[in-house]
Amino acid sequence: MNKINNNLRELKQSSTLAINEVSKELELKGKEIYKFGLGQSPFPIPKIITKELKKNVHQKDYINTSGLLRLREVVANYHSIKNKYHYSSENIIIGPGSKELIFQCQLAISGAILLPSPSWVSYEPQARILNKKIFWLNSSSENNWHIAPETLDEFCYENPDIQKTLILNSPNNPSGTSHQKLEDFAGIAKKHNVIIISDEIYAELEFSGNFKSITHYYPEGTIVSSGLSKWCGAGGWRLGTLIFPKELIEIKKVINSIASETFTSVSAPIQFASIKAYTENHEKYLEQSRKILSVISEHVYNELTKTGIKIVKPQGGFYMICDFSNVVFKNNEISGGSSLCNKILSDTGFAMLPGVNFGFDEELLLSRIAFVDFDGEKALDNFDKIKNSEQFLKDYCPKIINGIKSLKNWIDNIKK
Repeated sequence: MNKINNNLRELKQSSTLAINEVSKELELKGKEIYKFGLGQSPFPIPKIITKELKKNVHQKDYINTSGLLRLREVVANYHSIKNKYHYSSENIIIGPGSKELIFQCQLAISGAILLPSPSWVSYEPQARILNKKIFWLNSSSENNWHIAPETLDEFCYENPDIQKTLILNSPNNPSGTSHQKLEDFAGIAKKHNVIIISDEIYAELEFSGNFKSITHYYPEGTIVSSGLSKWCGAGGWRLGTLIFPKELIEIKKVINSIASETFTSVSAPIQFASIKAYTENHEKYLEQSRKILSVISEHVYNELTKTGIKIVKPQGGFYMICDFSNVVFKNNEISGGSSLCNKILSDTGFAMLPGVNFGFDEELLLSRIAFVDFDGEKALDNFDKIKNSEQFLKDYCPKIINGIKSLKNWIDNIKK
């Protein structure tokens, strides 16, 4: 008897979580591992927020499915300023992480899902779980690994009869780059009535501090996804947000109904504590976090490009895409991105993810690295020493330094 849903037969564990488990297993066996696989914020949650959690640990009642009213009010105010569109508490859903909320969006909205190649690892599996029709839209390094407006326009003209939802992520995971043609892109989406889910979980980590959302140009067709996992260091808290324009409020109502029959609500103490994430001034924390990440990014970019690896320079977050095609030749051991990453992990302990996990062809020698293997609390505590960036990295980010050295040595050896 067939007991498994056919949509799920080939579903595997999320590659980002899997590489973290593999890394831990290898460490337990005594192998030195450089964790460039899982993209988890290294920074501590701001103390004013954790203190608020302690104050509210007694909160035990179920909360409105949309989320705590006061939290929704402050989230609405925050995004009204950031996204240049007036939102109220009625436009907000609080859920157990942005990953779950993006899944709920895909479930609620009819039609096909459009994904940039590359995209975050979970968008496509979520669509497959829901038996959605998926279309990959190719990007290129010349376009900072983002879809060109004309690519979207061409696809929409060729497929006029299907409802289209595009998931846009900027700054991007896996590339760390920001979309540079938002106004043109928004115009195309508006012309073809494409719904956009704008995943802005890394918005506060754009190195310039001047993140611009597609809602500046197309608010009426854009659902914004965000939360506390990346900029606030609170990945384990599982608090995500969806922000809807009034034009798409019917989708919000449907997701509310779905939530009432599934996750019900986010933990009450977490919701009460999270109010402080949106009402207090965290600019110093954010400025320092951005600076530390940008210094690390600059070091990793400079060191790896010296070897011949091709990289588009990141503009935010803590990722970059590495193209090994100029430094590695395919052979019996290395036939594509997955075997490349497995070989490097086996030889050096350097853990990273292959490009195929993000929508690239397996045959391409592409990988994504996440530069977060350092003690973020110590780095923040010693931020005043960052002017001497080289010494700062040696003192407070030694696993980053040593991991990159290990990868460079491996490349040097295969060139001999």
